[in-house]
Amino acid sequence: MTQHDIPPVALVTGGSRGIGRAAVLRLARDGYDVAFCHTPSGAEAAAQLEKEVGELGRRARAHQADVTRPDDMRALVESVQEDLGPIDVLVTSAGIVRDNPLVLMTDQEWHDVIDTNLSGTYHICRAVVFAMMKRRRGCVVNIASVAGVHGHASQTNYSASKAGIIGFSKALAKEVGKYGIRVNVIAPGFIETDMTAALSGSARTDAVANIPLGRFGRPEEVADMVGYLASAEYVSGAVLQIDGGIVI
Repeated sequence: MTQHDIPPVALVTGGSRGIGRAAVLRLARDGYDVAFCHTPSGAEAAAQLEKEVGELGRRARAHQADVTRPDDMRALVESVQEDLGPIDVLVTSAGIVRDNPLVLMTDQEWHDVIDTNLSGTYHICRAVVFAMMKRRRGCVVNIASVAGVHGHASQTNYSASKAGIIGFSKALAKEVGKYGIRVNVIAPGFIETDMTAALSGSARTDAVANIPLGRFGRPEEVADMVGYLASAEYVSGAVLQIDGGIVI
């Protein structure tokens, strides 16, 4: 097997469901072998996803790992590199919400969201990027949110975490561009995932009423943007919104 025959490798955090799952499948269809991490509750979905990727003719590796734990992320990256090869594309999709107005928000709700969404992005990027720098190539796609661009009431923790991802990504893009590494952000609006499934009927109706395209987006539509950024060789430091026009 020559170097040109070796498939590229992608790693997706939060890959067993929602946007992460769609990204895994999109990258597999684009020719990547894909590793992804998941929480204990995602084990069954992860096994199903491994099977689906295998049916596409690509290798898949599911790992239970906690993005809030730097040791977990370092171990994850080492395992993926030993098993599949050097990581060409990193997609950070792990995220949670703990919505509450600020005056009702608990310290735990604040820290849970910041630790998972923002610190989790830091931990996995920190574990991946040095090897990319040595190889002088690589692509990082961090999933933020329009809440991090424009803010959202009752989501000060979530908005802060996603705004932090945007600032982090822009700074990192400036740091590593000279090593041939691109860092970009996708900022989705309302997407059909477990998070939006928890919305009440009235909240959903109100949200759709504010979206010019009149519907929530699909995870596969966000994954299409992941696929684009993975191959867009002259795009770095960008924040691409996919929100149906909600923030026009």
